Amino acid sequence: MSEKKSPEVVMPKYAVRTILKGQKALVTGANSGIGKGVAIGLAKAGADVVINFVSGEEAAGEVLQEIKKENPGTKSYIHQADVSKEDQVQAMYAKMIKELGTIDILVNNAGLQRDAPFDEMTLEQWNFVINVNLTGQFLCAREAVREFKRRGVVKEVSCAAGKIICMSSVHQEIPWAGHVNYATSKGGINMMMRSIAQEVAHYRIRVNSICPGAIRTPINTAAWDTPEAYDKLMKLVPYNRIGEVEDIANIAVWLASDEADYITGTSLYVDGGMTLYPGFTTGG
Repeated sequence: MSEKKSPEVVMPKYAVRTILKGQKALVTGANSGIGKGVAIGLAKAGADVVINFVSGEEAAGEVLQEIKKENPGTKSYIHQADVSKEDQVQAMYAKMIKELGTIDILVNNAGLQRDAPFDEMTLEQWNFVINVNLTGQFLCAREAVREFKRRGVVKEVSCAAGKIICMSSVHQEIPWAGHVNYATSKGGINMMMRSIAQEVAHYRIRVNSICPGAIRTPINTAAWDTPEAYDKLMKLVPYNRIGEVEDIANIAVWLASDEADYITGTSLYVDGGMTLYPGFTTGG
């Protein structure tokens, strides 16, 4: 793997704290990329994790094995479900409640891209991205809220009745030509998250978003796997390094913990300064 990285740069590691011990988490799209990193991070922090995937069962199994290596007594397991399908989401929750008793943390991570110039984008491409990225988060969040309200706060577990983390993107803020469906889905996540947070806060349910910038994952290999591509990417990142899945995982663990108990309805940008519009550094 080729990359441009200054020798003095210290890369992030998973935080090693059991601040989520005894909690039950669901991470959608957890068999690769950010979802995989978050699932491992939550498990390292003590949570039992349901590893959702829609395809790539072998990869999901590898995530589970890594979690078991860290915590041999974990009750974590994998579950195949398409988050855009209501019946599959409801079945996934029914199994989780049967196997683990409840849910304390939802990380709404599943997402995808189907890119095209706007005037060439098909209705199928539009619907597919919106259905998975936005409707999928709605369906999973709705089931989580139903369980959180049914169960209420269990003080021995958490100050909150439940925590939802929506995985959004810097593109809920930054327009993205050629990716109108994706950017629209992320903008929708932002307002959905804030509206849910407003509605359920008095139940002691916290709802927040993480907005990653450029993160080293398989979905965007072309953006960082050569020195030339990496140089070009760094023009958009003032902090001058690509993000790692551990950067996102550590924020997810903290947001899900009681250390962040007074935070709800907030988007946290984890982007090395990408939303600072670095093109204006020497102009304006």
